[in-house]
Amino acid sequence: MAHRLLSSANRVSARFAFICTLSLSCTYLCYNIIFYRGTIMTNQGYKSPKRKKPQSPHKEEGKGLMPRTLDSQITLEKTPSYFVTREAPRRISSMSHETKLIVVVRNPVTRAISDYTQTLSKKPDIPTFEELAFKNKSVGFVDTSWNAIRIGMYILHLENWLQYFRLSQMHFVSGERLITDPAGEMGRVQDFLGLKRIITDKHFYFNRTKGFPCLKKPESSSQPRCLGKSKGRTHVQIDQEVIEQLREFYRPYNIKFYETVGQDFKWD
Repeated sequence: MAHRLLSSANRVSARFAFICTLSLSCTYLCYNIIFYRGTIMTNQGYKSPKRKKPQSPHKEEGKGLMPRTLDSQITLEKTPSYFVTREAPRRISSMSHETKLIVVVRNPVTRAISDYTQTLSKKPDIPTFEELAFKNKSVGFVDTSWNAIRIGMYILHLENWLQYFRLSQMHFVSGERLITDPAGEMGRVQDFLGLKRIITDKHFYFNRTKGFPCLKKPESSSQPRCLGKSKGRTHVQIDQEVIEQLREFYRPYNIKFYETVGQDFKWD
C-alpha cells in the first residue's frame, strides 16, 4: 500500500521510500505511525486527489504504478516481503536509484517464534516449532530452508540489497525499541526522511493488555489507533534449550549484521 507524505523541505532527494518490516507485530505499528504522520501533514491544508490503489513495483516501469509524487512529497510503500525477496532490490532500483529504505528488524529468534505463532493460528495441524526449526535437534542442526528461520538471517538479505543501494539509503528500526521507545525510533525515522519531527512521546500511550504502544490522535474525541485482534498474540511456549540453540545459531549472522549496519541491536 502506498501513501504520500508532505515534506517540510521544498525538495527531497528521494521521493520514494519503501518499508520492509521483519517484525510481524511492529509491521502494523510502524506503518500506522507513518500513516498517522501523513494524516497530520494532510490536515494542514493539502488534499491529495483520489487515485487508483497502486500495485507493488514488480516491473521495471514500476514508477508508473505509483501515485504521482510532487517535489514536496515522499511516497511510502510498505510490503514486509521486500527485504527477503531476491529480485526486489533490482526492480526497486530500476524504478528509482535514490529510493530510501526503512527496515524494521527484531530478535530473529523471537521473530521466528512469532512467525510460527501466526501460522499456527491459521493452520493448527502443522508440526511443532522444534520439528520445523531443526533437521537434527540433538546436534543443533538448524533447518535453514524453513522461511521462519531463514528470514532472520538478516545479513544474507542485506548483502543482496547492498548490490543495488548504498547503506546510507537504508535506515534500520529496532522492533524492540519501537515498542519500548516508539517516539525515539520514529524521531530517527523522521530525521532519515528529512521531515520535521512532529510525532513525539505525547502521541503515545502503552496498552498493557496488548503489550504495545497505541497512537493518540490530535482530536480528543477520536479513538486511539491500537493493534488489531490478530496482532500481539501470546507466543507459543518454546523450550529454553531450543531458544538457546537458535541464539547460538544466529549469533554469527547477528554480529556480521551489527558490523555492517553500524548498530548493535543487543539480541545476544
